[in-house]
Amino acid sequence: MIVDDEKDTVGLVKGILESEGYDTIVAYNGKEALDFLKNVEEKPDLLLLDMFMPEMSGRKVCEKIRQESSLKDLKVAFFTAAAFRDKGKQMLKELKVSEYITKPFDIDDLLRRVRNIVGE
Repeated sequence: MIVDDEKDTVGLVKGILESEGYDTIVAYNGKEALDFLKNVEEKPDLLLLDMFMPEMSGRKVCEKIRQESSLKDLKVAFFTAAAFRDKGKQMLKELKVSEYITKPFDIDDLLRRVRNIVGE
């Protein structure tokens, strides 16, 4: 699942992942993503979550996911332009974030990281 408020980014990442055989689901904000996740039986293998979105940040979305028993084990990777320092990396660890992928991204690196996270 790709969650990002930038439609161009969503379209690009969706195209890249689908060209490699992945099924994708998209949401353009945190509330839309949480509503979907709470109402679907089969959870996605990975949530690529933009860190900086209006209304609800990726961090807040991740916190809510970790509080929800049916979602707490969902694999999350932040997709962000931010570079994390020690304090930020500690926050990622506390939220059990699998990875963070920086924007702009390298396509091969993105695919390698996605494969590693989903266990392929």
